[in-house]
Amino acid sequence: MVEQLPSDLYRLALADRSTVLAHVSDRRQNDFLRLLPGDKVEVRLSPQDRRRGRIIRRVQA
Repeated sequence: MVEQLPSDLYRLALADRSTVLAHVSDRRQNDFLRLLPGDKVEVRLSPQDRRRGRIIRRVQA
């Protein structure tokens, strides 16, 4: 994760050096998932727009 944006959006850097805007999935919002810049997360990209995605979970480094 690169930065936290307003309205619960996050800017993520992918392994291929592209950037994506993502939000936390509904299931994880109820778990009070705290994300900080530098965390590694698993993201599912939207099939319609590859610049948008949903954060599924935080990956332990």
